[in-house]
Amino acid sequence: MPNPRPVERQLKLVVLGRDGVLNRYRTEHVAQPEEWEPLPGALDAVARLNHAGWHVVVATNQPGLGTGLLDMSGLNAVHLRMNELLARQGGRVDAVFICPHTPEDACDCRKPAPGLLLKISERFNVPPAEMVVAGDTLRDLQAAQAAGCQPHLLRTGRCEGMSDEDFAALAAQVPGTQVHDSLESLAQWLILHDRETRGETTGTSSGFGGLS
Repeated sequence: MPNPRPVERQLKLVVLGRDGVLNRYRTEHVAQPEEWEPLPGALDAVARLNHAGWHVVVATNQPGLGTGLLDMSGLNAVHLRMNELLARQGGRVDAVFICPHTPEDACDCRKPAPGLLLKISERFNVPPAEMVVAGDTLRDLQAAQAAGCQPHLLRTGRCEGMSDEDFAALAAQVPGTQVHDSLESLAQWLILHDRETRGETTGTSSGFGGLS
């Protein structure tokens, strides 16, 4: 008898905001490579996800391009530093999707609009419902909700220092949002949850940093 065809597994995809998720949030634009400062544990978290079979993509609003405060050569240099630092940790980002518009442009790609996420879904051939989207702002969650993705909120960046009550209230604005202390704890939660879903472990989530 012929061998049965192997079951094709859905590509595992997590979409991250950039500022406040991978690197420290600055009130000014990150305009120079040296201004891109990774958050503690963030680079290792990406590497851990990669090694567990996850593809990582960044989706970021960069209105400085639209206002002229940034140019593409400078932004490319920032992302080159990001990729170099990731590579030193054994990690990678598969792609960076950018919205260059200002709020006044009323585009369909600036988060909280779903355009960037839908483009990522099309590019990687992953249904939105199978995409994990993580950020540190309400607009990240709203974009995930609008695109039909899985919203995750990190207590980093603009959520850092927020009270428990305010953080919970922010997450509650988008039903189904999972919350985590950091990108590192999100990575731990995703890896464990994926293993449990596939029946590869009987462990529990104790000891992992997610709040969910």
